[in-house]
Order: sequence, then structure tokens, then C-alpha cells
Amino acid sequence: MQYTLGFDIGSSSVKVTLLDIEIGNSVASAFFPKTEMSISVPRPEWAEQSPEDWWSNVKSALKEVLESAKVDVAQIKAIGITYQMHGLVALDKNGEVVRPSIIWCDSRAVSYGREAFQKLGEDWSLNHLLNSPGNFTAAKLKWVKENEPEVFDRIDKIMLPGDYIAFRLTGEKNTTLSGLSEGIFVDFQKDEVSQDLLDCFGFSSQLLPERVETFSRQGAVRPEVAAEVGLDAGIPVSYRAGDQPNNAFSLNVLEPGEVAATAGTSGVVYGVSDQLTPDPKSRVNTFAHVNHSAEQRRLGILLCVNGTGILNAWLRQNTAKELSYPEINEVAMKAPAGSDGLRFFPFGNGAERVLEDKNPGASLSGLNFNIHKQSHLLRAGQEGIAFSFRYGMDIMGNMGVNTQVIRAGKANMFLSPLFRQTLANLTGATIELYDTDGSLGAARGAALGAGIWNTPQEAFESLRKIETITPNDEEETIKEHYNDWKLQLDKILK
Repeated sequence: MQYTLGFDIGSSSVKVTLLDIEIGNSVASAFFPKTEMSISVPRPEWAEQSPEDWWSNVKSALKEVLESAKVDVAQIKAIGITYQMHGLVALDKNGEVVRPSIIWCDSRAVSYGREAFQKLGEDWSLNHLLNSPGNFTAAKLKWVKENEPEVFDRIDKIMLPGDYIAFRLTGEKNTTLSGLSEGIFVDFQKDEVSQDLLDCFGFSSQLLPERVETFSRQGAVRPEVAAEVGLDAGIPVSYRAGDQPNNAFSLNVLEPGEVAATAGTSGVVYGVSDQLTPDPKSRVNTFAHVNHSAEQRRLGILLCVNGTGILNAWLRQNTAKELSYPEINEVAMKAPAGSDGLRFFPFGNGAERVLEDKNPGASLSGLNFNIHKQSHLLRAGQEGIAFSFRYGMDIMGNMGVNTQVIRAGKANMFLSPLFRQTLANLTGATIELYDTDGSLGAARGAALGAGIWNTPQEAFESLRKIETITPNDEEETIKEHYNDWKLQLDKILK
């Protein structure tokens, strides 16, 4: 028997899955903490987490998996890691974290990205970086340089969250091209780190870790760490990718024209392209996909909506605490399509890239005390999330991503029949749901990177489609409501 492990380092929790190579599926999984991981907000629009908390949660979830599976750890052959994208982890020469991680939904660096966009030139940025530097990792590091110079001077290497967990396991400070691209460090005309970007921000290239291949032996578990976490020393870390490229990989979305989606705390639609075609306003972003190379261009075009599952959770915590999420879905479906004119704008989780880094906050429009009830509020929330997906997908369509089929794991918001049917109706696309998740995808990636499987075809032979959703007779009605929602959004943004 052979097994691989997948670690998913989310902002809400850490999940660990043990994959049985022979059957091609999970034999055990666990997540930790059991309630949502805390996010520190020292100031409005800031968001930080402790990398040590991620590591502690990895150990707790891994312990639960090993106790549940009761396998011989000598049969565990590789580890794959997926992680929340765009975070900044800064280490000193001793490998100690010098400040809390500035995570993906932190908005403090927006102005630094805009300034760099102008200095580098908009045309140059879009043609070389395929994005504005925006509010991504490079801009976050610039914020540290300008506002915490004593901290910046202590930095030896910067990392992404998954790089940090790999470092804790192996002691190796390295990253991937895909990871560098999500930080907006890559010049895609050269497929290498952009010296122009580094010069603009005033960074030395020595701050960046060594680059390794996404599917490769990136390091091995150190003996002292093996004793700490209950594994054998020498197990290779052989795959690493941000959560959205990995979500696409976990759904076997690897070739141009294929599209994946996820709807956790944030929501993402991710299409694969082989064209260097940026959005002129950088509202939708382009990164190196897990199988990108200079010889075979594979780019992930990513739409992100920050306020997705977090809105649904907020509604439950503040208006329907007595209900479970399945019960919320049942109550929401009692209201008609369009929620009798009640409109929710789910932009309450930091600056929204799809809105050109504006942060209008979440808002509710059209509330009528004589008409609207709990069911309308809950439905309007889910419809607002689906409307925001459609808004971004229209931009992707202008970039050549023609979405006819959306693949997603049956998890998070895709557990809601209302949400997934609304999204199918809005887009006219067929939605295919699969029995997979990020941690299982990372475990599959580990097997590929370690050479246990030789091709993606082998890795996905056991991937199981469990449900298909197609547009129904409410398609035209919900599209009319979307047009009204979009008109109102345009007014909010003016």
C-alpha cells in the first residue's frame, strides 16, 4: 500500500487528507480548528494571521488523520501543500517569522500597487506582469518597507503561506513560479522574476526564495520534525500550489477552455488559457497555472469575489443562528427568484479586485418592511453572491473565456441547491459537481510530483462526478433581476 498526504492551509481552517494511491481516493481527513480560525484586524481593512497557528493546526489535523486511518506511516510516500493565496510571510535568517502574515483579504497595500502601476506604466504592466501590482504580495511587502522599516531590515526571505508550511517540514526556503506569479513578481514575456518590478519597489532579488518546480521533490521532512508530527523522516514534499490553481487541478482543469469554481470564504471562477490576454482594468487576474511552462503556456485567469461564503456565514450568525446551513437553504427557497426586489451587494470583505480595488462595503437595497421576510433576506444573500460571479464572468468572457461547463467540488456554497441553480441560470452553463476538495487535490499532486503517478490521466482516473446542474425555467427571470442588480451596482460605484 502507498499513501500521500495533502495539506490545505486555508484562512478558516487547515485540512489534511490521506490518499490511498491504489483506490485513488481519500481514506481519512480532518480539519482544525473545529471553529473558524481567527483573523486579526488591527485596523479597518487590515487582516493578519499567525503562521505559527497554521503550523499548529497542521499538526492537530494530521494527528487526527493518522489516529483515524491507523496506517503504517512508512507507507506515506509524499506530501502536497495547497494554501490561501497572496499572503506575505517574512522570515529572518534564523527562519523566525518577523511579523504576522498579511493575508489575502488585507487591503492596506492598494495605494502602493496603484503607484507602481503608474510608475511601471499601465501598458508595460499588463503586457509583462499581466496584472496591475495591485494589492498582491509584492505590494504588501512594499507596505512593510515603507511603514515598518525596522521589520523590513530583518527580512531574509519572503514566502507565501504554503511555502512557510513546506519550510517548517523541510527547512528549505523555496517557492514555485506559480507562487511567484500570484505575488506579481513574474514577467511573463520572459517567464522569470521581473527585475523591473523589483527595482520599482526597491527590493533585492535576494529576498525571494529559490525557485522549484510545482511537481517535484522540493525538500524532505527533517528528522526532528518527523518526530514532532508522527511521520517518518525523508518523506518528500513534492507538490505546492495556491488554493485556486490547486482547486482547478483537483478538478482536472488543466487545458485551455476548461473552467473551475469554488465558493468558500471567497468565491473564485478560474479558467485556463494559453493566451497572454490581460484585462485592461486588471479586474480579473492572470497567474501561472500548475502546469505552466515556457514551452507549454498554461495560464489561470482568476476572478475573485471576497464576499462569498463569509456573507452566508454572517447572515446565519446574525439573522438565523437557530438554523443549520441546509435549513437556511430551505428557508431561502421559500422566497421567489429575485427576492421580490431585495438586492444584496456582497462586497464587505475588503477591497474587491473585480471592482478595480474599490471597497464599497456590503449593502442591502430595496428592503420593504411590509413584504420582505427572513426567507427574502437569505435568498437575496445567495443571489447577490451569484450575481457577483456573473459580473466577473462577463469580464472573463471579454478575455476569451467562453464558459460552457463549470466544474466544482460539492462543498461550501455549492452545497446549496439554490446557489448552484441560480449560478447555472445566470451563466447558461452546465455545472458539474465532483467528490473532491483542495486537500485531496494536493495529495494527488504529491503523487504526481513524486513520480508515483506519471500522468494527470492516472491521477484522475478515480475522480467521480456526483451531480450535474443545468439551467431551468427560471433562467430568463433571474437574468432580468441580475440586470437590475448590475444597474444598482454601477450607481454604488460612481
